[in-house]
Amino acid sequence: MCLIALAYRAHPRFRLILAANRDEFTDRPARPAHFWEDAPHILAGRDLRAGGTWLGVSRQGRFAAITNHRDLRRPLVGGPSRGQLVREALEGSDPRSTSAYEGFNLLYGPVHALRYHNNIQLVDEELPSGVHALSNHYLNTRWPKVRRAMAGMEQLVTGTTGNLVDGLFALLADDRVAPDDQLPDTGLPLPLERAASPIFIRSEGYGTRCSTVLLVSDDGAVRFEERVFPEVSIVVREFRIGT
Repeated sequence: MCLIALAYRAHPRFRLILAANRDEFTDRPARPAHFWEDAPHILAGRDLRAGGTWLGVSRQGRFAAITNHRDLRRPLVGGPSRGQLVREALEGSDPRSTSAYEGFNLLYGPVHALRYHNNIQLVDEELPSGVHALSNHYLNTRWPKVRRAMAGMEQLVTGTTGNLVDGLFALLADDRVAPDDQLPDTGLPLPLERAASPIFIRSEGYGTRCSTVLLVSDDGAVRFEERVFPEVSIVVREFRIGT
């Protein structure tokens, strides 16, 4: 998962509005979002190589999503799959002793009390109300795609016309490449840094594999929609927290 934009306790109707793109190698097998057979309360996609996930929500009202921290100058850790942290968070466990994992950012917790954790700065804190975005550095780092995602989310949250879900997917489909003078320096060669700069990534062997929109209303109604690429398939699930 490489781009998450969210409005948290910032809308008169929705407690959480979230739009996220998962970027991954195209040969890494994954299953689209579903209620898991071995954990029927969890709605999430599934990484078929390591068994974890990148984003999910539970019938009990817990949410979790993870992004990798990209800094190729840091020594490799080679720890366990970070996708297991998402499952554990959806099951109710808080992240502990996460230094054994490669760098990551995790949003997690009950949808009314979300937290932000990263194991590079060793941060675990309440997520403030408002509009936020997260890519492969830290929360609200001003990378071009993060700035664009926050601005788009702000516009959708404050807007009074148009379909919110369609607007969120349009935001996630933005494939504009950032100018070279605005690119972050994460240790990638310039052509790869450039290719990774859009909200929606299109490149050979790697790119945006799915887009997800999640709405949680103040009364606990959940709408989850996922669009999987390259052959577009759509998953829509609706339920109420506690049922």
